[in-house]
Order: sequence, then structure tokens, then C-alpha cells
Amino acid sequence: MDLILPPEAAPAGTGFSETHALVSSVMTLLDIAKRELDKNRDAAKASIVRASSLLRVEIDRQRPSYKQATGGPLLAWQARRVREYMEAHIGTRILISDLSDVAQLSEAHFARAFKQTFGQAPHAYLVRRRVEFASHLMRVSRDSLSNIALTCGFADQAHLSRVFRRCVGQSPAAWRRERCEVNELPRAARVG
Repeated sequence: MDLILPPEAAPAGTGFSETHALVSSVMTLLDIAKRELDKNRDAAKASIVRASSLLRVEIDRQRPSYKQATGGPLLAWQARRVREYMEAHIGTRILISDLSDVAQLSEAHFARAFKQTFGQAPHAYLVRRRVEFASHLMRVSRDSLSNIALTCGFADQAHLSRVFRRCVGQSPAAWRRERCEVNELPRAARVG
């Protein structure tokens, strides 16, 4: 295993040779682990640990450090991953620390970058998305407002009502009566 060069020992150049050396090293280590798995579990484990540490070093080397942060908006991949995370977890508690981890930024830098990217603070954006989701559910489902509130991440129906009234200007029940698509179905289609 000593014949495998770490990426920092690869010949300097365009970066291709460094990446090639890293990939070769990791592949060799994984091949060794595969061969040794049944005969010598400790050797297999050592190969996997070394491959993992080589990858971690490379990932950490390429990840911008918090000190390098320029104070600009989120990068496209960060914005996409944060938005996807929020949508996937909209019904649960979402913390700034969760979102900053997804974007691989410090909490303070993340909050500034998020506001520059989306035009509002993370909490305000999340509340708006929850209200939009609740609006959609009120239009297309017959679920109770209390169930919709919980599905959308509100503490209870009163919380949904308070936030909804502040954002939309009327209560969820009144808004739903005016716009509910389920009410527009013929009576026979509403069975169930």
C-alpha cells in the first residue's frame, strides 16, 4: 500500500494529473479492499479508510473555506440544493444550521447569501413557501385546515390562520370557500 501516492505527491501540472493520481489511488485501494475482504478484514478496512481519507482531503481542498467567502449570493448549485432541501422538508422544522450545512457555508454567511439570492431572509422565504403549499392543498384537497397546517409545517391551525391572514389578507377558511376546486366537482364525484 505504500506505493500509492497521495494526491499532493502527484506531479504538478494542469490538475488533470492530480485528479488522475487521486482516482488511481482510490481505485487501487478499493481493489485491495475487495481482494482482502474475505481473507484479511483488517487490511480491507485499512484500504477503505485510506481511500476515504484521500477523498476527504480532496473534497476539503476544493471546498471554499469560510474565510474565502466573498459575501456574494449563493452559487447556483447551493441555491438549488437549499431550495430542494426546503421543499423536501417543508412540513418539518428547518433550522438555519441545516440549510447552511446543505450550502456548505457558515450560518452567518449563508443567511446573507440567501437573502441576496432569494430577496428575503430564509425564514420569510420558508413561511411564504409554506403558505403557498397550504394554499395549493386547500384548493385541491378536502383535508381539514388542521391537517393542512401540520402537513405544511405550521404548529397548528391557529398558527396557519394567523400567518395566512397576514400574508394573504383573509382567513384560510374564507379563502378556501372562494377558491376550492373540490367544491366545483359535481356532487357525485365528491363521494369519499
